[in-house]
Amino acid sequence: MYVIIGSTSLAQSMANWLSKRGRCRLLWPAGSELGDIDLSGCEVVTFPSPCSLNKLPLPITAPTALLLLQPELIADDDPIAGLRQRWPKTRILTTQEVESSANHDAISVSQLTENAMRTRIQRWDARVSAGELKQAIENTPETGRVAIFCHDNPDPDALASALAIQHLTKSLGRRATIHHGGLIEHQSNRTMVRRLNIDLERHILGWEVDDLLKNSDAIIAVDFHQPGANNILPAKCIPTVVIDHHAENNAPAADVKILKSEFGATSSLVATLFMGLDIEMNTEVATALACGIRADTLRFTRNFDTVDLRALSWLHPWVDWDLLREIETPPRSRDTLEVFTEAFAQKKSFGRLLIAPLTRLPNRDALAQVADFLMDVEGVTTVITFGPRRGRVILSARSRNPAIHLGLTLGKAFSPGSAGGHKGLAGGQIAFADLVTNTAEADVEAKALAAMEIKLLDLFGE
Repeated sequence: MYVIIGSTSLAQSMANWLSKRGRCRLLWPAGSELGDIDLSGCEVVTFPSPCSLNKLPLPITAPTALLLLQPELIADDDPIAGLRQRWPKTRILTTQEVESSANHDAISVSQLTENAMRTRIQRWDARVSAGELKQAIENTPETGRVAIFCHDNPDPDALASALAIQHLTKSLGRRATIHHGGLIEHQSNRTMVRRLNIDLERHILGWEVDDLLKNSDAIIAVDFHQPGANNILPAKCIPTVVIDHHAENNAPAADVKILKSEFGATSSLVATLFMGLDIEMNTEVATALACGIRADTLRFTRNFDTVDLRALSWLHPWVDWDLLREIETPPRSRDTLEVFTEAFAQKKSFGRLLIAPLTRLPNRDALAQVADFLMDVEGVTTVITFGPRRGRVILSARSRNPAIHLGLTLGKAFSPGSAGGHKGLAGGQIAFADLVTNTAEADVEAKALAAMEIKLLDLFGE
């Protein structure tokens, strides 16, 4: 929980931002006028000013952070000292000139910006989240089992995050196994698994997963947050911990939720959690996390923030950069080259939208490689590649059009859990039955592809 005392534009702006991170209470002096900033997600409590601390409507439990942005509203001679006595461990941000101490930071509004406050809170949040993650693992029996789940067809970000959480779990004296559905087809992903000795268990049948859940003392989901949506967890499963950097549409049910959309990769988030833990880092885990960060941010050319740069900088001393280059640049398979050949022949342009339909898809991960490559075509801002595989149309989408949010648009357009992702990067696997009425027809594949093209033009055409 966060507490803000003040009615300035800074107080309202911070209340709006913090309410999206967790519960936030804004203590508002009676008689002050609200601005245009949306405070619907924040608890606004008025009080007569000036007011003494013992009469102020403060919460009973200690907040994660308290922002005292108008010290003159407090009647006490030294409100900082009073707050410190009340909550010794709570971090305080204030515009009041005070001598710095271990638990509060003096910020001069004339010298620093609102972003300075946000950065500090992000770091404190990371420490709190790291503690919650560690506690959740330590709450399992010493002879217990922790099951770590990746989304289907795990990419480098999911693989790296899972490996790091497995390392953490083992460091705390518990057994940990990594599980996924689908396949690992991309050559670089297979190289990553082989060279970093990532031990994975693939599951196909539902009863396998049910038995696994029954025999596990903790369930940790990495790089996804909705069970049943592009992962092998049952939709009704409630994980012990969820760790993800994707935008949160619906708050997942979990004992511990670590969802931070400011990160460009879950690997960055996991590395940041490690910064707040007394756990030894090693070369394999650091190299994996660096690979995950670079893969999901396309080597820092899309959807990244300073938190990602900070995470990679922290990992740098442990990373085996020669091994990382070997993982990132494996030889392309002949199947992948065939996918590229057909994509180039079949590509269609509609203004700034480029669509590349494929009639054969021997390797689904080749779609992402084609989409990334075609994004460099002059005048193109959105690329969508798609093709048939095992009764579904698999698609991969990229965009740098500021007016488009691929993940939200695709997620709303198709059945729940079949498509989604980030603003500029998304994917999906749409069943033929969602695209055509009669799946028994001999040409169902061609009709599903045609229907998908029409649907995509309706969604993204100009």
